[in-house]
Amino acid sequence: MTDERRSTERYPVELWVEESSDRELYFQRGANISAGGIFLERTIPHAKGTVINLRFSLPGDPKPIEVKGEIVNVGEDATDLGMGVKFLDLAESDRERIETFIAHAHEHEEDS
Repeated sequence: MTDERRSTERYPVELWVEESSDRELYFQRGANISAGGIFLERTIPHAKGTVINLRFSLPGDPKPIEVKGEIVNVGEDATDLGMGVKFLDLAESDRERIETFIAHAHEHEEDS
């Protein structure tokens, strides 16, 4: 996803994401997150437009977030593995949790 298409700020994060479809289950590594989506790194991407189910917990927040996502960006070649996922049905309460997580993370950066 290019900066021009992003409507929300992305923040670097390390977290495990459970990704599932009708027949498959994967554990992916999240590299950055925003209230609009997440980037899953070091993975062979699905085709753009593929809809997947995601489940993950934010650092310091044990309650999982469950959301459908659409693959909107994939790596250019075999050395650029990963995929950008746009959240499709994120609950407003989960959107607020992500925004709060990012705001608190920024505050801790400023304090360092």
